[in-house]
Amino acid sequence: MPPNDSPALTVSELNRRARQALEQDVGDVWVEGELSGVSRPASGHVYFTLKDERAQLRCALFRNRARFVAAPMRDGDHVKVRGRASLFEPRGDYQLIAEAVQAVGEGELLAAFERLKAKLDAEGVFANARSLPYPPRHLLVLTSPSGAAIRDVLAVLATRWPLAQVTLIPVPVQGREAAPALIAALGLLNRQSALDPERDAILVTRGGGSLEDLWAFNDEHLARAIFHSRLPVMSAVGHEVDVTLADFAADRRAPTPSAAAEQLVPDRTELLARLRVLVARLARAERARLDTEAQRLDHLRARLRHPGEVLGYRRRQLAQLEGRLARAMHARLQTARQHQGQLGQRLALRSPTALVAQAERRLARARQRLHQAMPRELARHRKRLTALARELQAVSPLAVLGRGYAILENDAGRVIRRAADTAPGERLAARLGEGRLALEVLPEGDAAD
Repeated sequence: MPPNDSPALTVSELNRRARQALEQDVGDVWVEGELSGVSRPASGHVYFTLKDERAQLRCALFRNRARFVAAPMRDGDHVKVRGRASLFEPRGDYQLIAEAVQAVGEGELLAAFERLKAKLDAEGVFANARSLPYPPRHLLVLTSPSGAAIRDVLAVLATRWPLAQVTLIPVPVQGREAAPALIAALGLLNRQSALDPERDAILVTRGGGSLEDLWAFNDEHLARAIFHSRLPVMSAVGHEVDVTLADFAADRRAPTPSAAAEQLVPDRTELLARLRVLVARLARAERARLDTEAQRLDHLRARLRHPGEVLGYRRRQLAQLEGRLARAMHARLQTARQHQGQLGQRLALRSPTALVAQAERRLARARQRLHQAMPRELARHRKRLTALARELQAVSPLAVLGRGYAILENDAGRVIRRAADTAPGERLAARLGEGRLALEVLPEGDAAD
């Protein structure tokens, strides 16, 4: 016991030390228990209590970890929680900071079911959607011979469609031997050459039960066997709320065995009623058609004439057509002769000889105008050229040089405009009106001497 005069800890300090001790001594642990008081506030965190027969433990699953938890987390679920023991300092509450949550028992089966479902779905095993023959010529039922499912199916078929041919393939529908037996039966049926995929179908069915009872129908190999079946498959396993991988892999799913039988065959009562309606409609249509054809026959009989009369009428029509043809041919010949005469006149007016003579006359006149215009144009261009030469001579630098001026250039060819641009000893070139001179720049005193 610490002495009375030892310094007292604050509540915050004591809670902080307790939290550190818990986190260091206990660390990460797996804790199994039953969920209770699951709460999901708007923050996205999940708060719940984990309990067993003798104790309970507060837990907190923060939002950044809660999104990775696949378990539904409902009150009463049996789960395993991985986390670290800690203490919530503001209230001094002992708690477990959860990192992961896994279902136990049925929860583990559901997790395995979801994983396998996702895997098979990604591989395309659930892509079958073939149409089943309606009604099938031969229905092959894979189920237990003593179960309620076969009794329900046969009762519905007998009521709705007694003509259906049904073959029971007895297989176990529960336990370890169920899935291999179903796979073997499917393989045997698909190897039967007498079975036609267009007219025959397979029904895989059983009654309801717990998840463990139906687990054989969640077998991966059974789902693949249904997917690869040559014959179309309908699955009806359990009650309406039960869903198995066999249902997803089949071409069609029914919620119950009875519903499967109802979907596979028509209702004879409805068909008989529909047949009676069709027979009545056919009788009415037959009477109406007979009446219509009788009227048509009367009209045709009234229009029917003697063949001699028809031939005489046709001869008169032929004579009329011959007369019209002769008149049309005569008129067409007259029009063609008139057109030919007009073309002859136009051709005479446009004779090639007259056109050539006319062109020669135009050429002679053009040649005469050309001979007259050429001297005038040459004189005008010579006069213009002389004027341009005088203008060019007036502005030419050579004309200025001819009056006694000179242009000085240094060795680089740059024109010297000021004496300051030269230096003593520099060599220059003077360009005169006629010729060039080489010069040397002398100092100003030497130049005076």
